[in-house]
Amino acid sequence: MKENVASTVVFILLLFLNINLLNGQSPPGKPEIIKCRSPEKETFTCWWKPGADGGLPTSYTLTYHKEGETLTHECPDYKTGGPNSCYFNKKHTSIWTIYIITINATNQMGSCSSDPRYVDVTYIVEPDPPVNLTLELKQPEDKKPYLWMRWFPPTLVDVRSGWLTLQYEIRLKPEKSAEWEIHFAGQQTQFKILSLYPGQKYLVQVRCKPDHGFWSEWSPESSIQIPNDFTMKDSTVWIFVAVLSAVFCLIMVWAVALKGYSMVSCILPPVPGPKIKGFDTHLLEKGKSEELLSALGCQEFPPTSDCEDLLVEFLEVDDSEDQQLMPAHSKEHPGQEREQRPDREAQHS
Repeated sequence: MKENVASTVVFILLLFLNINLLNGQSPPGKPEIIKCRSPEKETFTCWWKPGADGGLPTSYTLTYHKEGETLTHECPDYKTGGPNSCYFNKKHTSIWTIYIITINATNQMGSCSSDPRYVDVTYIVEPDPPVNLTLELKQPEDKKPYLWMRWFPPTLVDVRSGWLTLQYEIRLKPEKSAEWEIHFAGQQTQFKILSLYPGQKYLVQVRCKPDHGFWSEWSPESSIQIPNDFTMKDSTVWIFVAVLSAVFCLIMVWAVALKGYSMVSCILPPVPGPKIKGFDTHLLEKGKSEELLSALGCQEFPPTSDCEDLLVEFLEVDDSEDQQLMPAHSKEHPGQEREQRPDREAQHS
């Protein structure tokens, strides 16, 4: 009996499901979280894209829990951020905390959940555009005229306390041009532009970016008309100087090539080695000491071949009876001593 009742219930459910499918009704499609953004690192908003509703009224809820916690919370505010969004005010926003967020879609035929989204508020900061962009032409005396611009940080961002540090980027173009000229301004809130064309109307925009996060949208366009007599920096002279310098360098290279010298030898000539003036290095290779000494200017130095004769003469005189000693440093030539030696021997004999 129980088996018959169970079979009947299953049959009725399948019949109901088939009827709904024939009518184009089905469980909801899978929703998708498309973006989470914080304008000032104190609050944030998440938006999602609904899936197919299955032909039935479908409700959406956002649930989240913080990393390391098991308690699940529902979105605190579905209205502030607009349709299909959830807004987290300061009370529900924590820094350096990871939120795990899921979107749930439900209708009469069933439910479906999105993939979880991991959110750290510190890294989803996208500020609002800068405000109050001001443009002004300035022509100081004895200086080049320029376009001066100034702006203010977004209203919601606290930059005075250092809670957020912003960097700025500027773009401008002539009104009829298709390409923008971009300049990075750093952390300053004013900037000067020198290279402009007289007689043109320029469009200018500015945006900002925090240390960790994304660029803001561009601010609304501001425009300014450049007068025809607005003398700008003339680059023709510098182009002429650059071309003339290049031609001069080519001529120098060509002249060096004709002489057969390399550029290195012309720019950095070799340093000559040490050399004795008037000295012939071939004397060292021949090994002739007399010629070497003569070249060095040692003209009065006694030849080495006579040293033994001088020593013998000294010993012979020292052993004689009269004890007549020959002076140690005689200025006479050794040849003269040899002529006097026979006279001394005749006297002793």
